[in-house]
Amino acid sequence: MSSIALMTTEMDWVGETMRTTVPWVGTVGVEFAEVTPERAVLRLPDAPELRNHVGGPHAAMVFGLGETATGAVTLAAFAATMQRATPLPVRSEIAYQRIARGPLTAVAVLSRPAADVLAELEARVRPEFGIDVTVTDGEDRETTRMTVVWTLRPNR
Repeated sequence: MSSIALMTTEMDWVGETMRTTVPWVGTVGVEFAEVTPERAVLRLPDAPELRNHVGGPHAAMVFGLGETATGAVTLAAFAATMQRATPLPVRSEIAYQRIARGPLTAVAVLSRPAADVLAELEARVRPEFGIDVTVTDGEDRETTRMTVVWTLRPNR
């Protein structure tokens, strides 16, 4: 059994929503261990069909897990704004530090208070906010760091 127990919280709807609206999430088996408006912990089990030529998770899986974790934080933090603004990733930066082995865990953390982002939206400024991610492998080694910058695009 994994060292990360799946938690049941009032944010369980985030994982369900993402599995429904982003089919890739369910296809590769992303697990939502923890989701809050400030932080998300997601896990990707190890599977041979998700590996690269050196036996670790393919870089696309590592990036996809991290980006999905940032989407979970964004959805949890800004769900109340969805009728007036659409969250979209703007850019990302990723640093692969070592080859991952086994299952992956991504921890994503909102880099500034959601209230500040919402204040910009209210002031009719299209906000941008970063979410920092650390990915560890089955041996609990940090393998990847990334940042995804999101925006809330006002709906017309």
